[in-house]
This record gives sequence, structure tokens and C-alpha cells, in this order.
Amino acid sequence: MSWRTALVASLLCAGLLIALVTLSYQRDLNSAYARIDTGSVVAETPCGGIEYAIAGEGPPVLVVHGSGGGFDQGRLVLEPLLASGLRIVAVSRFGYLRTPLPQDASAEAQADAHACLLDALGIERAAIIGASAGAPSTLQFSLMYPLRVSAMVLLVPALHVPRPDDMPSVITPAGTAFLFETALKSDFLFWLAPRVAHDTVMSAILATPPELLRSASERERARIEAMIEYILPVRPRRRGLINDAAITSQLPRYALERVMAPTLLVGLEDDLFGTHDAARYTAGHIPGARFLSYPDGGHVWIGRQDEIMREIGDFLMQHQSPRLP
Repeated sequence: MSWRTALVASLLCAGLLIALVTLSYQRDLNSAYARIDTGSVVAETPCGGIEYAIAGEGPPVLVVHGSGGGFDQGRLVLEPLLASGLRIVAVSRFGYLRTPLPQDASAEAQADAHACLLDALGIERAAIIGASAGAPSTLQFSLMYPLRVSAMVLLVPALHVPRPDDMPSVITPAGTAFLFETALKSDFLFWLAPRVAHDTVMSAILATPPELLRSASERERARIEAMIEYILPVRPRRRGLINDAAITSQLPRYALERVMAPTLLVGLEDDLFGTHDAARYTAGHIPGARFLSYPDGGHVWIGRQDEIMREIGDFLMQHQSPRLP
């Protein structure tokens, strides 16, 4: 009787655990879908439907998110700029959320889409911020539409940099490929990943040394957890993730010397994607570009949030000009 009792008790405990996990997952997934279902608009443009959200008043700033993002990620990451008196226009790039993935989803085509969105909003000229995998289309936009860019910020940019033996510009941390083929294909697996392997998510997805988070302030920990949470739901971002992986795996060198816009680049030396090298290289070839370099903080700049946002806000306000020259 004792082993039967133990077996029943074990089955009841397992069933209870499964029920609790299922309820918790469903609650969080419903919350994630509710977040992306509100607060944005789809503009119908000659470049197709483009999802966006606007916050704040003042000079416009087009916010171009990184991998795993969407308008919600862009708004979350750069919301502190509202305090500088800027108006954030956060876009969902090709394949993310309600912006479809067209046949041509290159960085050049995305730059055209940025112009189409500004046209739809009646914005002649704007500053633009490209974060991580949003940097290629941001840089292309500044080259293709130079008179429409009042200033450009490239934040931890996934851009070309010469490396020995023709190694890729963007470094792939250990575990990234595995998570891309597992957790980033499933809402449930991605929801589960930070709960059972948080350090792996920090290093492989956020490209940030996990120990930085453990020594960070409570406010910084909350910011990073929100960034992880905002990758959910994964399913409506999956096509954009795949497209970003294709673009960043073969980054060409753009005509940096032709960039006309005042440019600020931000890089952190311990960024596990290696974007510090790209930021330094790009800054060295864009005329008059300013490069902010930090020794630590990882790809999500832990411990540097206030300083970086203040620097970006001040830079954009100094160079804001809503009219075409």
C-alpha cells in the first residue's frame, strides 16, 4: 500500500505542477497578446502595411527596433527620450507583429518603408535611431534619403566590420543557435527558457554577461526582465527574426563616407554580439561622427541606461530640424 500511496501522491503533485505551469503560461501569454493588440496603428502605404505607435510631443524620432522586437520593444527601450521633449514614432519592421514580410525584405527595402511611413504621417524630416539589427535599414535610410534625416543614432549597431579570416561581423554567442531553433520557435519554450535557464537567455539572446544583472540595481533588473518579457509572443515575430538573421549574417560595407547626418554611435566593449567593434569602425568612417564607448554593460547596456538615454536625448535635441533644408 505504501508504494501505491506514494505513486498516487506523486501523480497528484505532478498534475498540480502541470496545472500551475499551464495557468501561469497562459496568463502571461494572454497579457503579451493584449500588449501588442493595443496602442499601435497600421498605416497603408505604397510600401505595404506598416505598424507604428506614437508617444510624446515635439520633434519626431523614428525608432527602429532590433531583433525580436516590434513597436512595443522600440517604445519600451527608448521611452526615456520622452523626458527630453521628443516625439517617438516606434515602427514594427518587416516580419514583426502586424507589419508583413514582403518578398524583398532587404535593408534597402526597409529604408524605403521608413520613408513611406514618414510620408503617411506627414513628417518631412526626422531624427532616426537604429538599435542592434535595426541599424542596417537606419543607415541605409540616411544614405538613400539624406535630406530627410536631421540626426542619426546607431545604438549597439549590427553593422559591417572587417574581421580576420573573413569572420562574420556579428558574433554568435554560445547557445544562440540552439535557442533560435528551439525557444524562438515556440511561445511556450521561450516563456519557459528564462525560468529554467536565465543566464543562458542573458548571454545567448541579450548578448550580455549574466553577472552584470546580478549586481545591477533593482530598477535595472526590472528593465532587463521587461525586455525579455517583450519578446513574447514569439510567433508573430518569427518571420522578422529569420529575416534579421539572414541580413546580419552577410553585412556589406555601406558607403559610410557619404553619410551627411550628424551621427552618434554607442558601443559597449563586453557586448557578446561584438557590436562595439562595428560601432567604432562605423564612427571612424562617418564624417564628424561621435562615438560613445563604455567598458561594460553588454548588449542591453546594464548600468548605463540613464547616461546613454541622456546623451541620446541631448544629441537629438541639439540637431533637431523638422523642415527639409
